[in-house]
Amino acid sequence: MSIKTFLFLFVFALTAMAKERIVSLSPSITEIVYALGAGDELVATSSYSLYPNAARKLPVIGGSTHPSIEKIISHSPTLVIGQSFNAQTLEKLKYFHIKRLKLKLKTIQDIKNSIIFLGKTISKTKEADRLLTDIITAIKNIKKTKKPHSVLIVYGLKENLRSGIYVAGGNIFFDDIIKLTGNTNIYKDDTISQPVLNYENIIALNPDQIIILHSHATEPNVNVKHALANWYALPINAAKNGMISMVDEDYLYIPSQRVAHTIKRLSREMYND
Repeated sequence: MSIKTFLFLFVFALTAMAKERIVSLSPSITEIVYALGAGDELVATSSYSLYPNAARKLPVIGGSTHPSIEKIISHSPTLVIGQSFNAQTLEKLKYFHIKRLKLKLKTIQDIKNSIIFLGKTISKTKEADRLLTDIITAIKNIKKTKKPHSVLIVYGLKENLRSGIYVAGGNIFFDDIIKLTGNTNIYKDDTISQPVLNYENIIALNPDQIIILHSHATEPNVNVKHALANWYALPINAAKNGMISMVDEDYLYIPSQRVAHTIKRLSREMYND
Protein backbone atom coordinates (compact mmCIF):
# COMPACT_ATOMS: atom_id res chain seq x y z
CA MET A 1 0.00 0.00 0.00
CA SER A 2 1.40 3.37 -0.98
CA ILE A 3 1.82 6.19 1.51
CA LYS A 4 -0.66 8.27 -0.49
CA THR A 5 -3.30 5.53 -0.30
CA PHE A 6 -2.64 5.02 3.41
CA LEU A 7 -3.05 8.73 4.15
CA PHE A 8 -6.27 8.83 2.16
CA LEU A 9 -7.74 5.91 4.08
CA PHE A 10 -6.53 7.39 7.37
CA VAL A 11 -8.21 10.74 6.69
CA PHE A 12 -11.37 8.96 5.52
CA ALA A 13 -11.48 6.92 8.75
CA LEU A 14 -11.04 10.04 10.88
CA THR A 15 -13.81 11.81 8.99
CA ALA A 16 -16.16 8.84 9.42
CA MET A 17 -15.44 8.74 13.15
CA ALA A 18 -15.72 12.49 13.65
CA LYS A 19 -18.59 13.58 15.81
CA GLU A 20 -21.17 16.10 14.73
CA ARG A 21 -21.39 19.52 16.33
CA ILE A 22 -25.15 19.76 16.79
CA VAL A 23 -27.24 22.82 17.58
CA SER A 24 -30.82 22.07 18.65
CA LEU A 25 -33.50 24.66 17.99
CA SER A 26 -36.13 23.24 20.37
CA PRO A 27 -36.39 21.43 23.72
CA SER A 28 -38.00 18.41 22.01
CA ILE A 29 -35.05 17.95 19.69
CA THR A 30 -32.61 18.38 22.56
CA GLU A 31 -34.36 15.55 24.43
CA ILE A 32 -34.33 13.26 21.41
CA VAL A 33 -30.63 13.87 20.70
CA TYR A 34 -29.75 12.97 24.30
CA ALA A 35 -32.05 9.92 24.23
CA LEU A 36 -30.26 8.72 21.09
CA GLY A 37 -27.00 8.81 23.02
CA ALA A 38 -25.59 11.81 21.15
CA GLY A 39 -25.73 14.38 23.94
CA ASP A 40 -21.96 14.82 23.78
CA GLU A 41 -22.39 16.07 20.20
CA LEU A 42 -24.68 18.93 21.25
CA VAL A 43 -22.83 22.25 21.40
CA ALA A 44 -25.83 24.56 21.98
CA THR A 45 -29.58 24.43 22.53
CA SER A 46 -32.65 26.64 22.58
CA SER A 47 -34.21 28.21 25.65
CA TYR A 48 -36.15 25.91 28.01
CA SER A 49 -34.12 22.84 27.05
CA LEU A 50 -34.30 21.53 30.61
CA TYR A 51 -34.19 17.76 30.14
CA PRO A 52 -32.02 15.93 30.84
CA ASN A 53 -30.17 18.00 33.44
CA ALA A 54 -27.02 17.99 31.32
CA ALA A 55 -28.84 20.10 28.72
CA ARG A 56 -29.09 22.99 31.19
CA LYS A 57 -25.31 23.41 31.12
CA LEU A 58 -25.15 24.01 27.37
CA PRO A 59 -25.02 27.47 25.76
CA VAL A 60 -28.39 28.86 24.69
CA ILE A 61 -28.86 30.33 21.22
CA GLY A 62 -32.22 31.98 21.97
CA GLY A 63 -35.87 31.01 21.96
CA SER A 64 -37.38 28.27 19.83
CA THR A 65 -39.17 30.66 17.48
CA HIS A 66 -36.52 33.38 17.04
CA PRO A 67 -33.05 32.00 17.80
CA SER A 68 -29.96 34.11 17.14
CA ILE A 69 -28.26 33.26 13.84
CA GLU A 70 -25.04 34.86 15.13
CA LYS A 71 -25.04 32.69 18.25
CA ILE A 72 -25.74 29.54 16.22
CA ILE A 73 -22.83 30.24 13.85
CA SER A 74 -20.51 31.10 16.74
CA HIS A 75 -20.62 27.46 17.86
CA SER A 76 -19.37 26.20 14.46
CA PRO A 77 -22.12 23.59 14.06
CA THR A 78 -21.93 20.81 11.50
CA LEU A 79 -25.65 20.10 11.93
CA VAL A 80 -28.53 22.32 13.01
CA ILE A 81 -31.81 20.58 13.81
CA GLY A 82 -35.13 22.39 13.98
CA GLN A 83 -38.86 21.78 13.76
CA SER A 84 -41.41 22.94 11.22
CA PHE A 85 -41.74 26.33 12.94
CA ASN A 86 -37.97 26.87 12.52
CA ALA A 87 -38.23 26.92 8.72
CA GLN A 88 -37.09 30.56 8.37
CA THR A 89 -34.08 30.07 10.63
CA LEU A 90 -33.03 26.92 8.78
CA GLU A 91 -33.44 28.71 5.44
CA LYS A 92 -31.12 31.53 6.57
CA LEU A 93 -28.48 29.02 7.64
CA LYS A 94 -28.41 27.62 4.10
CA TYR A 95 -26.24 30.56 3.06
CA PHE A 96 -23.58 29.51 5.58
CA HIS A 97 -23.36 26.02 4.07
CA ILE A 98 -24.36 24.35 7.34
CA LYS A 99 -26.15 21.01 7.19
CA ARG A 100 -29.73 21.44 8.35
CA LEU A 101 -32.49 19.08 9.39
CA LYS A 102 -36.18 19.93 9.81
CA LEU A 103 -38.31 17.56 11.86
CA LYS A 104 -42.08 17.40 12.17
CA LEU A 105 -43.14 16.63 15.74
CA LYS A 106 -46.90 17.14 15.92
CA THR A 107 -48.59 13.73 15.93
CA ILE A 108 -47.38 10.49 17.48
CA GLN A 109 -46.58 9.18 14.00
CA ASP A 110 -44.57 12.35 13.29
CA ILE A 111 -42.55 11.80 16.45
CA LYS A 112 -41.87 8.17 15.58
CA ASN A 113 -40.84 9.04 12.01
CA SER A 114 -38.57 11.86 13.18
CA ILE A 115 -36.80 9.69 15.76
CA ILE A 116 -36.00 7.09 13.10
CA PHE A 117 -34.92 9.75 10.58
CA LEU A 118 -32.67 11.52 13.07
CA GLY A 119 -31.24 8.20 14.24
CA LYS A 120 -30.19 7.39 10.69
CA THR A 121 -28.77 10.87 10.15
CA ILE A 122 -26.45 10.74 13.18
CA SER A 123 -25.74 6.98 13.00
CA LYS A 124 -27.85 6.03 16.02
CA THR A 125 -30.26 3.57 14.38
CA LYS A 126 -30.21 0.99 17.18
CA GLU A 127 -30.95 3.63 19.77
CA ALA A 128 -33.75 5.02 17.60
CA ASP A 129 -35.30 1.57 17.28
CA ARG A 130 -35.26 1.23 21.07
CA LEU A 131 -37.03 4.57 21.54
CA LEU A 132 -39.58 3.61 18.91
CA THR A 133 -40.24 0.33 20.71
CA ASP A 134 -40.97 2.22 23.95
CA ILE A 135 -43.62 4.34 22.22
CA ILE A 136 -45.18 1.34 20.47
CA THR A 137 -45.31 -0.59 23.76
CA ALA A 138 -47.00 2.35 25.52
CA ILE A 139 -49.66 2.40 22.79
CA LYS A 140 -50.21 -1.36 22.97
CA ASN A 141 -50.69 -1.22 26.73
CA ILE A 142 -53.40 1.45 26.65
CA LYS A 143 -56.62 0.34 28.30
CA LYS A 144 -59.61 1.32 26.21
CA THR A 145 -62.23 3.10 28.27
CA LYS A 146 -65.42 1.14 28.95
CA LYS A 147 -67.45 4.33 28.86
CA PRO A 148 -66.45 6.41 25.83
CA HIS A 149 -66.84 10.11 26.49
CA SER A 150 -65.78 13.55 25.21
CA VAL A 151 -62.53 15.01 26.51
CA LEU A 152 -61.06 18.50 26.52
CA ILE A 153 -57.35 18.92 27.25
CA VAL A 154 -56.47 22.39 28.56
CA TYR A 155 -52.98 23.92 28.59
CA GLY A 156 -52.28 25.58 31.91
CA LEU A 157 -54.34 26.17 35.05
CA LYS A 158 -55.88 29.64 35.20
CA GLU A 159 -57.96 31.26 37.91
CA ASN A 160 -59.65 33.62 35.44
CA LEU A 161 -61.66 31.68 32.85
CA ARG A 162 -62.94 34.74 30.99
CA SER A 163 -60.38 34.45 28.19
CA GLY A 164 -57.15 32.87 27.04
CA ILE A 165 -57.93 29.20 27.66
CA TYR A 166 -55.60 27.27 25.39
CA VAL A 167 -56.76 23.78 24.42
CA ALA A 168 -55.54 20.81 22.39
CA GLY A 169 -57.09 20.72 18.94
CA GLY A 170 -56.78 18.11 16.23
CA ASN A 171 -53.72 16.82 14.38
CA ILE A 172 -51.56 16.77 17.50
CA PHE A 173 -50.31 13.99 19.77
CA PHE A 174 -52.82 14.87 22.52
CA ASP A 175 -55.62 14.30 20.03
CA ASP A 176 -54.01 10.96 19.11
CA ILE A 177 -53.96 9.86 22.75
CA ILE A 178 -57.62 10.76 23.26
CA LYS A 179 -58.56 8.64 20.24
CA LEU A 180 -56.32 5.76 21.30
CA THR A 181 -58.22 5.51 24.59
CA GLY A 182 -61.50 5.17 22.69
CA ASN A 183 -62.69 8.66 23.60
CA THR A 184 -63.44 11.79 21.54
CA ASN A 185 -61.73 15.16 21.49
CA ILE A 186 -64.58 17.61 22.08
CA TYR A 187 -62.68 20.29 20.15
CA LYS A 188 -62.92 19.10 16.57
CA ASP A 189 -61.66 22.05 14.50
CA ASP A 190 -58.12 21.16 13.42
CA THR A 191 -57.70 24.18 11.12
CA ILE A 192 -56.52 26.39 13.98
CA SER A 193 -52.93 25.77 15.02
CA GLN A 194 -53.51 26.91 18.61
CA PRO A 195 -57.19 27.07 19.69
CA VAL A 196 -58.00 29.67 22.33
CA LEU A 197 -61.35 29.62 24.13
CA ASN A 198 -63.19 31.44 26.92
CA TYR A 199 -65.60 30.10 29.52
CA GLU A 200 -68.59 30.61 27.24
CA ASN A 201 -66.95 28.45 24.59
CA ILE A 202 -66.26 25.76 27.20
CA ILE A 203 -69.91 25.79 28.28
CA ALA A 204 -71.05 25.53 24.66
CA LEU A 205 -68.74 22.54 24.05
CA ASN A 206 -69.92 20.87 27.28
CA PRO A 207 -67.17 18.21 27.57
CA ASP A 208 -67.67 15.11 29.72
CA GLN A 209 -64.11 15.34 31.01
CA ILE A 210 -61.52 18.10 31.30
CA ILE A 211 -57.84 17.41 31.87
CA ILE A 212 -55.78 20.47 32.77
CA LEU A 213 -52.04 20.29 32.13
CA HIS A 214 -50.51 22.39 34.88
CA SER A 215 -46.91 22.99 35.82
CA HIS A 216 -46.03 24.25 39.28
CA ALA A 217 -42.59 25.09 37.88
CA THR A 218 -43.87 27.55 35.26
CA GLU A 219 -47.08 28.60 37.05
CA PRO A 220 -46.01 28.77 40.70
CA ASN A 221 -48.37 31.55 41.75
CA VAL A 222 -51.63 29.90 40.74
CA ASN A 223 -54.01 29.14 43.59
CA VAL A 224 -54.83 25.57 42.56
CA LYS A 225 -57.78 25.18 44.91
CA HIS A 226 -59.39 28.42 43.78
CA ALA A 227 -58.73 27.72 40.08
CA LEU A 228 -60.27 24.25 40.21
CA ALA A 229 -63.27 25.64 42.11
CA ASN A 230 -63.86 28.04 39.22
CA TRP A 231 -63.79 25.16 36.76
CA TYR A 232 -66.22 23.13 38.85
CA ALA A 233 -68.58 26.11 38.99
CA LEU A 234 -69.18 25.84 35.24
CA PRO A 235 -72.50 24.27 34.19
CA ILE A 236 -70.93 21.46 32.18
CA ASN A 237 -71.00 17.66 32.25
CA ALA A 238 -67.37 17.41 33.39
CA ALA A 239 -68.21 19.35 36.57
CA LYS A 240 -71.38 17.34 37.22
CA ASN A 241 -69.48 14.08 36.67
CA GLY A 242 -66.60 15.11 38.91
CA MET A 243 -64.27 14.63 35.95
CA ILE A 244 -62.14 17.76 36.00
CA SER A 245 -58.58 16.96 36.94
CA MET A 246 -55.12 18.48 36.90
CA VAL A 247 -51.97 16.69 35.76
CA ASP A 248 -48.53 18.07 36.60
CA GLU A 249 -45.65 16.34 34.80
CA ASP A 250 -42.70 18.08 33.17
CA TYR A 251 -42.81 15.96 29.99
CA LEU A 252 -46.47 16.47 29.01
CA TYR A 253 -45.98 19.34 26.56
CA ILE A 254 -42.83 17.96 24.93
CA PRO A 255 -43.22 16.00 21.65
CA SER A 256 -40.14 13.84 22.09
CA GLN A 257 -39.44 10.19 22.91
CA ARG A 258 -41.05 10.93 26.29
CA VAL A 259 -44.42 10.93 24.55
CA ALA A 260 -44.40 7.30 25.71
CA HIS A 261 -44.77 8.62 29.29
CA THR A 262 -47.47 11.06 28.20
CA ILE A 263 -49.43 8.23 26.57
CA LYS A 264 -49.29 6.18 29.77
CA ARG A 265 -50.16 9.09 32.07
CA LEU A 266 -53.06 10.57 30.11
CA SER A 267 -54.56 7.21 29.16
CA ARG A 268 -54.80 6.42 32.89
CA GLU A 269 -56.48 9.77 33.44
CA MET A 270 -59.05 9.05 30.72
CA TYR A 271 -59.75 5.45 31.69
CA ASN A 272 -63.29 5.26 32.98
CA ASP A 273 -64.48 1.86 34.21
